[in-house]
Amino acid sequence: MKQPTKAIIPAAGFGTRFLPQTKAMPKEMLPLIDKPIIQYVVEELVAAGIKDIIIVGSSNKRAIEDHFDEPSQDLVANLEAGGKKKKPYLDAVRSLASIANFVYVRQKGPYGNATPLLSAAHLIEKDEPFIYKWADDFFSPEANSTKQLIAAYEKYKGGVFACKTVIRDEEYSQYGIAAGESIDKNTLKISSIMEKPGKEKAPSDFASVSNYLLPAELLEYVKRAILAHETGEFTFQPMVQQMIDDGHTYYAREIVDATFYDTGNPLEYLKTTFDFGLRHPEFGEQLAQYLKEKL
Repeated sequence: MKQPTKAIIPAAGFGTRFLPQTKAMPKEMLPLIDKPIIQYVVEELVAAGIKDIIIVGSSNKRAIEDHFDEPSQDLVANLEAGGKKKKPYLDAVRSLASIANFVYVRQKGPYGNATPLLSAAHLIEKDEPFIYKWADDFFSPEANSTKQLIAAYEKYKGGVFACKTVIRDEEYSQYGIAAGESIDKNTLKISSIMEKPGKEKAPSDFASVSNYLLPAELLEYVKRAILAHETGEFTFQPMVQQMIDDGHTYYAREIVDATFYDTGNPLEYLKTTFDFGLRHPEFGEQLAQYLKEKL
């Protein structure tokens, strides 16, 4: 089987829940301590063997391109003037430009999560699987959800959806829930994905989130679907269902030994920031002590 070496990251949204902060700065560039959110996503992909990262954005996403580019000469000069003390910072910003091969594509088409796939389809070969990964929700970096998806793909030979176990009842109405046959304690062979079914109708406690390993054939379904699309949200999940009905195989894989973070709304972003701060090797203990005093 061909191994996935490319990833598509959709990043064209306006981040309206964070306005006015996101008026001039992409939500993907919101910081978690000393790195923007999207850098954690990119580092996970690279650690899993991804070489080419396609970021599907819009006109207000230039900051993402700048972040993964060579540092400016002014910044380099400033850091070099700081001597050994500033060298770790210089190394860190220089390494970003070579961490992966970046391709930037402008999104064109109707609102919905299938449109970034359509915008990047010309960059995916007909026989290569690829990763489709959000930049505002993710699993804790040490778990590397992308590696877990690739392991499931290698074992079971099909597309794979990353899933979290539902914790709160309201999550059954927030996420798509996988239905299908259990083939091991962490994996379902998908028969369908029920969108926000509610607890009473939920077929399992596997909620589809964050990350997907998709076959290139899906892009042909997307291209056909756009020809018939008229109104409403253009989503790729119905196309996955059509593929399953046509005999293609998909799996729902629970990401294990991980914490799921959704930084797409201010409260969850704040919680994520505290989690990352509390486990920071330099000041985690000091932050914990500060919070204890405040509480």
